[in-house]
Amino acid sequence: MTRKLLAEFFGTFSLVLGGCGSAVLAAGVADVGIGWLGVSLAFGLTVLTMAFAVGHISGGHFNPAVTLGLVIGGRHSAAELVPYWVSQVVGAIAAAAVLYVIVSGGAGFTGPGSFATNGYGEASPQGYSMLSALVIEIVMTAFFLIIILGATSAGAPVGFGPLAIGLGLTLIHLVTIPVTNTSVNPARSTGVALFADGPALGQLWLFWVAPLIGGALGAIIWKAMAGADDGTMSEAVEGGAPPID
Repeated sequence: MTRKLLAEFFGTFSLVLGGCGSAVLAAGVADVGIGWLGVSLAFGLTVLTMAFAVGHISGGHFNPAVTLGLVIGGRHSAAELVPYWVSQVVGAIAAAAVLYVIVSGGAGFTGPGSFATNGYGEASPQGYSMLSALVIEIVMTAFFLIIILGATSAGAPVGFGPLAIGLGLTLIHLVTIPVTNTSVNPARSTGVALFADGPALGQLWLFWVAPLIGGALGAIIWKAMAGADDGTMSEAVEGGAPPID
């Protein structure tokens, strides 16, 4: 269990530092900034690389909504749900703290600003409502779980799971950044919200509730589609199938 929790800590740390770091440090730089496309790729690449690096140790969840969905989908032990959540959130907070130290050393630093947080209303990148944020976070997290469960099922091509999952997360960011700055991950939302200026902490509830609902729905939908053809957790690990994101 210790090895699993360390892997989840490190994977979530990398996800937040790589994804949110790209948004805070590189997205808005004049003429050479990476923009929303670059940030989307950064999140997808961190998940892809960490799934290959540590996925064989912990399953490579890096996300409380993913862990919940995998438990409901019969791919992960329910007894490990809360320890995984704790490790993921602590990893996200640690990454946000490191990012804050880096940002605070910039010329003319006066505060972290929005700090790649998620939000709705005035905190939405394009001013989308709470209802819009709730719907898109539920739908896209469900979509993400279907990708994960499908790409790591017994009938999927072996070895390509992390690639499908990383590209899936990239696509999700391309769609949802304008609405909520993309969460689909309560740990990612929590880590940066603790350091940001603005309403992020007050709106954090939505970025726990919506992804958890979406993760559960995605698992239920997948089970309804796959039925008896879906591989179990033990089959996915012992049979050499790609790691579960």
